[in-house]
Order: sequence, then C-alpha cells, then structure tokens
Amino acid sequence: MPKAGELTYLQKLGPAGRRHALDKPFSDPLCWRYLIDIGAILSLLPPPPARLLDLGAGSGWTSVFYARRGYDVVGQDLAADMIELALENKRRYEIENLRFVQGDYESMPFDEEFDCATFYDALHHAEDERSAIASVYRALKPGGVCITLEPGEGHGADPSSLEVVRTFGVTERDMPPHLIIAAGRAAGFETFEVFPPPTLFFPRPPEGPVTAADYYRISSAVRMRK
Repeated sequence: MPKAGELTYLQKLGPAGRRHALDKPFSDPLCWRYLIDIGAILSLLPPPPARLLDLGAGSGWTSVFYARRGYDVVGQDLAADMIELALENKRRYEIENLRFVQGDYESMPFDEEFDCATFYDALHHAEDERSAIASVYRALKPGGVCITLEPGEGHGADPSSLEVVRTFGVTERDMPPHLIIAAGRAAGFETFEVFPPPTLFFPRPPEGPVTAADYYRISSAVRMRK
C-alpha cells in the first residue's frame, strides 16, 4: 500500500537521512534549485500575512521559509515522524506564526480557512490528485489561490524514481500541468495559469546547461484561483 511507504519513509532513511531532511535545503546538492523554486512560489503568492496551507511539508523547511517571510502558516504531512521533525525545525528558528498538523491531504477537514495553499514536490506522491485538489479547494477562502510546482511527464518512469519506489514503497507519479488543471476544474477552480519552470534557463551543475530533453524533469508552476 503506497501510503504505508510514505509513513515509514523517514524511518527507512536512517539517522543520516533524518539529519539531511532536517537541514534541507542546505544539506542537499540541489539546494540551488530548491531556493530558486521557493523564490518562484513566493512571487506567485498573495503578500503576507496571508494565511497559507503548505501541503506535504515533510521536514517543514518550506513552511519555515513561508513563515519567516511573514505568512501565517499551517504545514501538513501524512507521517507523524515527519511532523516531529518539522516541529524541531520550528523550534530551531523560534517561529510563532507556524503550526503543523498530521493528516492526509486527500481528505482534510479545513473549510474556507486559507488565503493560499502550496504543493511543492508533494502532489506527485498522491494516490488521487483529484481528491487532493478538491480538499484544497474546500480549504481555501473564496478568491484563494493554490500554487503547485511538481515534476512533469516522465518522472514516474525515470530510473531514480523507480529506485525510490522499490526502496521505500512510496508513490512517484508524473504530475504535469494538464493533470493538475483537470483536477482543478473538477474541483471548481475558476482560473488557471501555467508558468515556465523556474530553473529551465539555469545551468545544472555538474551536468551543464538544461536541454529540451531535460524539460520533463523540471517543474512547471501552476496557479489556480477559486
């Protein structure tokens, strides 16, 4: 069962993997890309102090970024040990405008409570993206926005993704804009915008410049408004 893999993911990473997760993005060789992506998401959000729901927050590093920018943040994750790690991150930075909740983003209890919501590298782990997007739609106030930044076509069949599935038993799917927009339309979102991948024109050390063949590996941002 894929969600069982999500629940045991951090445990299977071991102590070194836990430390790496806690120290993201700075512990990761792709730190440069994470920072560019988060900057792009911030540029698409309404200004702080909007109330923000951060879906699939993991170790909480994205939630910390949003909170330090001034948003009133609720970070969500499925796994209890990830929530513990996220709370450790919150204490590290002594942040008051941030809390975390454990739960499944495909069936959240929120009802018109948030100005904005974000999926960063998280929605492609969903078993059912339509349930996840519908859950976010319910959580947003009228006029609220959902920002997604997810891997596109080919991600699920990539050898590195297949290895992660074999090792951890998690879900790795393609999540291109057309799937997200279809789910958004079904949920009731009214407007949709797709933005170029933030890192498309940046070099990818040590591989060199991005080529057209790399496009599917790079996330395109989608903004949907309720």
